[in-house]
Amino acid sequence: MIRAFVARGSSDDRGSVVAEFAVALPAVALVLLIAGGALAAGARHVRLQDAAADAARVVARGEPVAAAQAVVARAVAGGEASVAHRDDLVCVVATAPAGFPALPQLSAASCALAGGR
Repeated sequence: MIRAFVARGSSDDRGSVVAEFAVALPAVALVLLIAGGALAAGARHVRLQDAAADAARVVARGEPVAAAQAVVARAVAGGEASVAHRDDLVCVVATAPAGFPALPQLSAASCALAGGR
């Protein structure tokens, strides 16, 4: 009698693990995709911040604005830079796409003392 109950119970559940896995797999894949995109955007933002700092130092040394824009463009694909002079400071605002459709555009700013070496 116990054998009949166990056999009948296990045959009713047959395939349920596969069905549950098939339902959960797209959700897990989506979470991993979003996490990977956010991680890549974070790394891209760090490169953009470094490029903004380098570009500010380049312009502060007296080089042309085009050199600062080239620094940002080389560091981050699609990156652009704008330069502003504020008193004794040269400030660069660098922007670039996040590289992941759901995330907003990345932006980083840095300033350097004009005439500094």
